[in-house]
Amino acid sequence: MSNKKAFFNHIEEGYACKGDYLTLGAGMLEEETITKAFVNIPLKTINRHGLIAGATGTGKTKTLQVLAENMSEKGIPVLLMDVKGDLSGLAQKSSGHVKIDERHEKIGISFDAKKFPVEVLTISEQDGVRLRATVSEFGPVLLSRILDLTETQAGIVAIIFKYCDDNQLPLLDLKDFKKILQFITNEGKEDIQKEYGRISSSSTGAILRKIVEIEQQGGDLFFGERSFDVEDLTRIDNDGKGIISILRLTDIQDKPKLFSTFMLQLLAEVYETFPEKGDSGSPELVIFIDEAHLVFDEASKSLLSQIESIVKLIRSKGIGLYFVTQNPKDIPEDVLAQLGMKIQHSLRAFTAKDRKALKLASENYPDSEYYKTEEVLTQLGIGEALVSVLNEKGIPTPLVRTMLRAPMSRMGILTDKELNELIGNSQLAKKYNDIVDRESAYEMLNKKIERLNKEEEKNKVNTKPVRRTSASSKRSTPMNPVVKVLTSATFIRSVFGILKKII
Repeated sequence: MSNKKAFFNHIEEGYACKGDYLTLGAGMLEEETITKAFVNIPLKTINRHGLIAGATGTGKTKTLQVLAENMSEKGIPVLLMDVKGDLSGLAQKSSGHVKIDERHEKIGISFDAKKFPVEVLTISEQDGVRLRATVSEFGPVLLSRILDLTETQAGIVAIIFKYCDDNQLPLLDLKDFKKILQFITNEGKEDIQKEYGRISSSSTGAILRKIVEIEQQGGDLFFGERSFDVEDLTRIDNDGKGIISILRLTDIQDKPKLFSTFMLQLLAEVYETFPEKGDSGSPELVIFIDEAHLVFDEASKSLLSQIESIVKLIRSKGIGLYFVTQNPKDIPEDVLAQLGMKIQHSLRAFTAKDRKALKLASENYPDSEYYKTEEVLTQLGIGEALVSVLNEKGIPTPLVRTMLRAPMSRMGILTDKELNELIGNSQLAKKYNDIVDRESAYEMLNKKIERLNKEEEKNKVNTKPVRRTSASSKRSTPMNPVVKVLTSATFIRSVFGILKKII
């Protein structure tokens, strides 16, 4: 009993908050032994990022749902990456269940079924508010990193952006970029060389192949206008709840390049747009990245470096990033080190490789005299997790086995009718879903090429035939300009001077 009392005081002191907070669940000393010590998360440290990890079927998605609901209630807008397609139920109330009531009675938290303000977004052919960005908004550096270009190829991309800026050629979508690549390799080759130097056709060909790869994964739907304004992710509804934006990505798992492209552009845009905020009372926006390995698996070294930099810096803008994955090892170490909140669901250890991964996962958490972390990780039930967050002073809280509260919204998806109704009533859908295809580099260059072709044809027609003299007589005459140049003293000195330098 004394051990239980000491544990109760240990958790209660560790998770006490003076400011505003949300409650994740209640602490457990051992299986089925519930204390009334609540596990609280201070709102002021939510922008210190987090991790939700665990094997398939252990409750990661429901934990994500619980966090999103409670943040929304506190007026914090949320963006969810819905890779599995099971988060749209946030827009409807939970139907309740006797097991939910039993769980909440043990935890000591009342259960209220609620629905939340939801916006459905898409970057693919699925229905929803369409998210787009122009090629110009990416800029040459970010675009080159996404395409994993060499230094030489990245230099060509920089030249392309400069040429388009100098000649007022808007780069909006991929067909614009493909057109300018073809133009500088063919019709515009001489102009480019005069102004910016020689460009290798093999390099432009390699860049074009990378663009086609993005295009084949659905990039033609993502690049273009109207560009999505990231400020629209930070809206609050009339009841003071943060709007939960759900990005539908169920058809994106086999398109990792498009997913990582979108994620990096989004984070870069948020970082550039939002003002410095520091550690205020609550975050401006929280982004949950489900199946986070999709971001990192196909990322090049330069792309990983860019992501790591943004993760380190973006919290100062009041943005929290939460990565959801099966195992912490899916996240690069430099990123993992930046994650203040860690919620670890059960892990399986069927093989030697699993046991090694389990041991590494246990080392991500603070030491505890109440738990053997490596053992507890295999014993956690569905809806249970080991939790450690940052307290209001930024210090990691004690590790605690937690029984998590249940979602207040539906633990399932919307019907097709409910989904269509939700999208149909969206003001953002009316704002972003009309296709805009204004005149840009593609159309302008086509006109320029057509004009150049007409001028060339006109010159051919107007050129007068020149009377030819015999080649032998032309070569033998001392007045032949070529002969004069080749035999001139100036030419000879120049040639020998060059040879001398070479030797």
